[in-house]
Amino acid sequence: MPIPSSIKALILDLDGVLWKDLESIGHLPTNFEKIRALGLKVTIATNNSTRTSEERLEKLAGFGVNTEGVSVLTSAIATAALLQEKFPQGGDLYVVGMEGIIGEVEERGFRVFTEKNIPENPLAVVVGMDWELNYGKIANASILIQKGVPFYATNPDKTFPTPEGLMPGAGTLLAAIETASGVAPIVAGKPSSYLFELAMQKMDVSPAETLMVGDRLETDVLGGQNAGCKTACVLSGVTQRAQAEAWLPKVDFIAADLAALLGE
Repeated sequence: MPIPSSIKALILDLDGVLWKDLESIGHLPTNFEKIRALGLKVTIATNNSTRTSEERLEKLAGFGVNTEGVSVLTSAIATAALLQEKFPQGGDLYVVGMEGIIGEVEERGFRVFTEKNIPENPLAVVVGMDWELNYGKIANASILIQKGVPFYATNPDKTFPTPEGLMPGAGTLLAAIETASGVAPIVAGKPSSYLFELAMQKMDVSPAETLMVGDRLETDVLGGQNAGCKTACVLSGVTQRAQAEAWLPKVDFIAADLAALLGE
């Protein structure tokens, strides 16, 4: 399944494409060597907001990958960039999330308030994955949103794949807060086109020159399509072949995994 010569860059998802938790999917060093041999630029774009881009690169290097020239954009980076565009003066945020999103918004001049410390007039409520979600965090976020505070979210992934099975994702948390507040969030990560636009801008390529490779139809593929990119669905994560084949608009490529897509 050769990648067309018109494609100059890849946007790769992480979970379900490169690894499942601590297990790599295929031989990652060989896959990245093939990407370089094909002359393709590459950016990893993940909806996982729990870790920093540096930590993602370190994990990739831990699998033996030469990460030179590889960039990582997370939904936390996209959320912080979107908030900076909306609120260039900075200010207070109420955040339900972890270091990935907290660090990104703080770097852009925002002050972060969490469960035990609620700001009087926050610019926004920001929600990402949070391993320590509790009733108080849901209640505080919901009350602020009901008062009219804008509601932003890193990503809507309901689950993420692990060797043990599908675990609850940020979308599970969002469902609780959306149900309690009656308000849907503004999403910066996939399937919004914003994360893809940041990646393409970084690589200096057009949508027609870009192939999005992901394992999840409703975020990876839909997001790529929303951004005008070519799309590939790999079956190494959460999607079955029948689901990929039934997806509309049609997926451009369907492959067992990244190695098969690149041409073993």
